[in-house]
Amino acid sequence: MSDVEVTTPQVGAPDHRMRWAQAAPFLLVNFTPLLVFLTGVTTKALILGIVLYVARAFGITAGYHRYFAHRTYKMSRVPQFLMALLGASAVQKGPLWWAANHRAHHRYTDTERDPHSPAHGFFWSHMGWIVSDRFDATDYDAIPDFAKYPELVWLNKRDWVAPWALGALCFLIAGWSGLVVGFFCSTVALWHATFAVNSVAHLWGRRHFATGDTSRNNPIVALLTLGEGWHNNHHHYPRSVRQGFRWYEIDISYGLLRVLSWLRVAKDLQQPPAAALTASRIRDGHPDLGMLRYRLGRAARKLRGTRASEELTMLLENTAQQAAAIARRGRVTAAVDEA
Repeated sequence: MSDVEVTTPQVGAPDHRMRWAQAAPFLLVNFTPLLVFLTGVTTKALILGIVLYVARAFGITAGYHRYFAHRTYKMSRVPQFLMALLGASAVQKGPLWWAANHRAHHRYTDTERDPHSPAHGFFWSHMGWIVSDRFDATDYDAIPDFAKYPELVWLNKRDWVAPWALGALCFLIAGWSGLVVGFFCSTVALWHATFAVNSVAHLWGRRHFATGDTSRNNPIVALLTLGEGWHNNHHHYPRSVRQGFRWYEIDISYGLLRVLSWLRVAKDLQQPPAAALTASRIRDGHPDLGMLRYRLGRAARKLRGTRASEELTMLLENTAQQAAAIARRGRVTAAVDEA
């Protein structure tokens, strides 16, 4: 079973330049937590900030990611929209934009067509790709399964509605401290926790599975993102609603989704089949072509323009094809096991 069920159109020539002028508002918001020196920090505002961080992290992890990007469970139309609204309040653009780019990330991980590959540097994978205008538009063709709902398209085009409404509510609840601490501080903290999945969790951590990419399991990122840091597990079997495969891999989002399943809000939670949990394990001797591919790519970029670079590029392409073939075989095996 494919981890991405739609085809993402091929983008043009890679452009990794930052559009600093256009990105100024986004960059300035990152400094709004400094306003606490003017507003102070009240107990009410601090509690509000913690609650909003956790709630909106769930909207991103369980909603934008596990539901809209990967369809790891089902919901009816009303809770589907409410989950999208919760995710939109985290100020990470609309649900269709987010999910479409994430599907492209899985389909083209660590290649030139990956929106936020760490191969182009830590800053690019963390937030540079957002600062660039290369990914401004929503690729609705990449997410037709949810683009058919007019309310989701409406929210995606007006992704400012939920954040502005939430910011106003924070001010009404706890004043200026509520706005700065409750809304802006929790927003910026959640931004960088989410971004760390794309950057940190592709550079630091342990790899249990020989995936064709650089994904890693990072417990700190997992804690900050309610379970998203078990990223190597996720890239190994993206259709699983649970990303913490082992008992000690705490996955808060999965626990909350189980509660919603008991309440019959979330249905058909997809679990990793037994075959997927034992397939392609590095400790069993499976070749880690994903890391080989990454290191060869870095070497080729350093030697760009030389004869050695051409030879490394050819080797890299062959390695990528082998990694993709292994990944396809793993998905086919898992699909047979599910059937």
